[in-house]
Parts: sequence; structure tokens; C-alpha cells
Amino acid sequence: MAVLVTGGAGYIGSHMVLRLCDAGEEVVVIDNLTTGFDWAIDHRARLLQGNAGDMDFIGKAVADFGITEIVHFAGSIVVPESVTNPLKYYANNTATSRNLIEAAVKAGVKHIVFSSTAAVYGMTGLEPVAEDTDLRPMSPYGRSKLMTEMMLADVAAAHPITYGALRYFNVAGADAQKRSGQSSPTATHLIKVASQAALGQRPYMEIFGTDYPTPDGTCVRDYIHVTDLVEAHALLLGYLRGGGESTTLNCGYGQGYSVREVIDMVRKVSGVDFPVQEAPRRAGDPPAIVAGADKVRALLGWTPAHDDLEEIVTSAYAWEQYLRTRNR
Repeated sequence: MAVLVTGGAGYIGSHMVLRLCDAGEEVVVIDNLTTGFDWAIDHRARLLQGNAGDMDFIGKAVADFGITEIVHFAGSIVVPESVTNPLKYYANNTATSRNLIEAAVKAGVKHIVFSSTAAVYGMTGLEPVAEDTDLRPMSPYGRSKLMTEMMLADVAAAHPITYGALRYFNVAGADAQKRSGQSSPTATHLIKVASQAALGQRPYMEIFGTDYPTPDGTCVRDYIHVTDLVEAHALLLGYLRGGGESTTLNCGYGQGYSVREVIDMVRKVSGVDFPVQEAPRRAGDPPAIVAGADKVRALLGWTPAHDDLEEIVTSAYAWEQYLRTRNR
């Protein structure tokens, strides 16, 4: 019995591989290495380089390694890019997921855990959003993920397969042992960009939009440590293995921080007053989105261990420092 992790060379996927390997699981990674890094994959896992949407490739992997579950991270994730290049997102996210699901059904895979997103909610207020909130994604990225959720629900109703979808919010931080972190130099994640600015790797950073209907005019987000996030994935996988019904869960802390608050925290952690410039809003960005996460705690017994913005920023900043030495 093995677990297949698609996108396992990427940021969140590589942390999931660590979590599974640490638990003694047999792990197979499928990644095309377009944005991921083979060195980020734990040595205890097996890497198969290829496309998660290649049904023959997936079917062979399932048969060869006795794969019974899939944790699906592979996809494109940059919201503004999805607005300017929507077909890329419907190809890499929706179409790839559709083929992966078909291959899984044909091969007899029992469970799928899907990496979804809070972007399925779209325009929300400052109050936390629950799973039954209206789904009105503002970007092709959010719509591409929502389409996959819908496919999973339809397929699970028609075939002997169960799924769990985790809608998570803004993921940040890095593995405490510095085994993995957000490694792409072109990533657009706020905490990474601010950390790069603090380290002098960027001449400045930008705040995209200062006129939102939020307390300080900048976007508000719920930041979750990547280690807590993959723990929720592991618990969800265990829930499905134990006979749990298909479910969709938010995964966040229920606490929002503005862009300015995050920048202030990076300045505090780094001790660097790096330059910040104001810029126009980016397409597809809702003013605020914060998780209502009661369901994931109640259903899975998930108890976050790193629910602290300073800890999240500290680990992310330490990873950026590590990358600077690693890449020399």
C-alpha cells in the first residue's frame, strides 16, 4: 500500500511527503518539475517525473506501486496570472484533475485528498467564512479549483471512491528542520516577498491596493503554517481510511492579518526596515478572506501547533536565509 502525492516537489507537496515519510508511509511522488525541485523531495520517497494528467502514466504508477490513495497538489496557483492566462489554469488545474480522477477510478484507488483553496469563496467580508458560504470565485484560479471539487463530488456519488477537499487560506512558513520551504525565487507569496526584500534580494516590495474596505485599506488574509496544513491533510487521509464520508473542509486559523501587519512582522523578525511601495490593486484579489475552521477541528480533531504569525514569519525568514546559502 502506497500513497501517491502529485506535485510532491512543490512547496506544500514536499512538506506532505515529509509528513507521510516521517509516519512510515510508502510514498510515491509524481511531479513534472516545472515549478518544483527534485532536491526538495525526501529521500525516502520515490519520484516519478511526469504529468499528473497523463492517465496511462498514472494508471501504471498505481499498478506498479500498489497505490491506494492520492493526495493531489499539482497545479498552478498564481491568481493574477490566472486572470491573464485562464486557459493555462483550466488546463493545469481542471483538465489535469479530471484525467487524474478518471485514472484513479479505473485503477481502483480508494481515496483522494484534494488541495483546494479559499479562492472558491470570492468576495467576502471580514467575518470568517464557513464551508456553506456561497461560492463565487473571482478568478479563473478559484473557478478551476471549484470545478475540481464539483467533479470529485459527482465521481464519488457514482463510483466506490471517497474524497476530502481542503480549502486552505494563505500558506506560509517552513519545516522546522529546514528540510523544505517555499523555494521558488519567483513566488508571489507575501511573506516570502517581504523576506526577500529584508534580505536585499529585492530592491523593494509592493503593496497591491491600499483602498480596500478593511481597517488599514490593505487586503486581509488568514495565514496558516504549512506544517499545520499538512497535518490536517494527514488527519483527513486517516479519516477517509477509517470509513469517513467524503467531505470539504476549510483549513485556516480564523484570524486575519492585513498586508501592512504582515510587513510590520517581517520587519520585526528581520530587524530590517526594507522599502515598501504602494501599487494598484491586482486583478482577482478579494479585500478579505478569513477561515471559519470549526468543522475541521471537530471532524478531524485538528489542533494547530503553530498558530502564531511571528512563528510563521520567523520560520519563513529562516528558510530564505538558508536558501541564500544553499544557492551560493
